[in-house]
Amino acid sequence: MTPEDCRQDEKLERACLDENNYGLEDQNIWLHVELNRHKSTGLTLGIDASNIRTGGGVTHLEEVLRAASPSAQGFAKVIVWASQATLARIEDRPWLTKRSSPVLEGHYLRRALWQHNCLGVFARTEGCNLLFAPGGSFATDFRPVVTMSRNLLPFEWKELRRYGWNLHTLKFLLLRWIQGRSFRKANGVIFLTAYARNAVLEVTGTLQGECMIIPHGINPRFTKPPRTQRLFTDFTKAQPCRVLYVSIVDMYKHQWQVAEAVAKLRSEDIPIVLELVGPPAGGMNQLKETLHRVDPKETFITYRGAVPYEKLDAIYASADIGIFASSCENMPNILLEGMGAGLPMACSRMGPMPEILGDAGIYFDPEDAHSIARALRELIESPMLRAELAQAGFNRARTFSWTRCANETFGFLARIAHEASTGRGGNL
Repeated sequence: MTPEDCRQDEKLERACLDENNYGLEDQNIWLHVELNRHKSTGLTLGIDASNIRTGGGVTHLEEVLRAASPSAQGFAKVIVWASQATLARIEDRPWLTKRSSPVLEGHYLRRALWQHNCLGVFARTEGCNLLFAPGGSFATDFRPVVTMSRNLLPFEWKELRRYGWNLHTLKFLLLRWIQGRSFRKANGVIFLTAYARNAVLEVTGTLQGECMIIPHGINPRFTKPPRTQRLFTDFTKAQPCRVLYVSIVDMYKHQWQVAEAVAKLRSEDIPIVLELVGPPAGGMNQLKETLHRVDPKETFITYRGAVPYEKLDAIYASADIGIFASSCENMPNILLEGMGAGLPMACSRMGPMPEILGDAGIYFDPEDAHSIARALRELIESPMLRAELAQAGFNRARTFSWTRCANETFGFLARIAHEASTGRGGNL
């Protein structure tokens, strides 16, 4: 990006954010728009990542752009608008242009104003044929737009009720309205699982735009063939069975129920320990109360807190069994990582988990510690079952690649852009 480009962008942004001065007074700016519009012989894709700042959203954007070959789907240029921290996570590519602004480092309302007033102008300036908003919401008048369903929690009332009536719940209800409105206005919506698509459509009704299911991939560094399974008699107090649960500690993740289940198995003299990994959130009080009651001396349950994404593969490699006890997911990436790491999985039967795991795991009710204990006991006592499920899960995980995700994503985006340019995509 040249200094002149920066000055032009800053001038556009000031004009957009100051509604009293918004206009076409500087003809050089709009000449700049037209020149950019026709620079490329291929499609130009704009990506609005202004509301993608942490977690799985950043990982998805990082991995898709790393694996992408846009020219294969007719894209000559991709422009990403995001915060500096998000852009720093994205590898440089010859076809990739990164755009940021001090506004995108600010609070939500300021970023929303930028999205409403400025994003469409910038997209037209760059000559974009399509805007992709993977964060799940958009407020620009630019069309065509494809967005993405990432957070299912606002659309599942049973899960929202776990938080009671507080500001957290009101935030999710507002998000439900904002994202539902965006889905209805979009030319296309990407869902990560069929379960998520169905749950959202129950709330929004039939969408005007085209829907596509494109699951996430798994980073190859998590992929490790299953190890030889230890015999039940090999588990001792000195060398116990190590169960791993990686996930944010929130109301719908049920870590405290898993802790109860492990304590129950310990009371049956089964040598088992539990390692919990993930940042604290809304379920931390329940977890602390349970740990204080069932393992006050911290002899068999360890809570490690948040661990950098880059170090998670080593933690998976040290476990004997993986467990995933969530009751609400759009796409259970942690489950997929455990499968790819070659772990036999005990898994919640709720949400899209059976869609991802298939018959490669033992299922349980995540709200019932006895059900969780039964599933873990079944795995611990049978090395043959562990070996069979670990291999089946590993084989399924290998079908989820970021290359496949990137190809399907860019293919879908190209199709929507083409349909909009020929008038077949509808006027949304």
